[in-house]
Amino acid sequence: MARTTDGSGIPVPQRLLAAATRLFAERGYDRTSVQEIVEAAGVTKGALYHYFGSKDDLLHEVYARVLRLQQERLDAFADADAPVEQRLRDAAADVVVTTIDNLDDASIFFRSMHHLSPEKDKQVRAERRRYHERFRALVEEGQKAGVFSTATPADLVVDYHFGSVHHLSTWYRPDGPLTPQQVADHLADLLLRALRP
Repeated sequence: MARTTDGSGIPVPQRLLAAATRLFAERGYDRTSVQEIVEAAGVTKGALYHYFGSKDDLLHEVYARVLRLQQERLDAFADADAPVEQRLRDAAADVVVTTIDNLDDASIFFRSMHHLSPEKDKQVRAERRRYHERFRALVEEGQKAGVFSTATPADLVVDYHFGSVHHLSTWYRPDGPLTPQQVADHLADLLLRALRP
């Protein structure tokens, strides 16, 4: 049976994900072998296949873990007892911060998404659609209440914001002039200004 932790107490699945994320970010998904991942994680191929069925499963999990975190946080913002403007702003800023905090994961995914099996691709698209639909529901709630303008369809508003989020990995630099929260605040404010009646 595969060891569940190393001397530091880090569970094998997390070690595999950390190694895969680093190697996929440095070399690219297609130029990283399973052998390189297991060597970097300090485990055997058997351990990898015990926790993940394939390299494709690792790629899926790199993105899915961030999306799960973002979905949980969006659900909390959407369900909060606050005005819709505040809930949408908080959600819009949070997705920026959590994407920047996981920039390697986001970058890997958008560069390598085409490597996913059709089944995994379909699963990821469904997970992303669920997130976008929950976000769009906040926009629609504000539009129905007259708080947000209806001049632009909610779908387009959501695509506009997530287009910005999905491109963060192409330009954001941790040593740049803006902190993750500053970028998040600017993008969230842009979104709310676009929705102003």
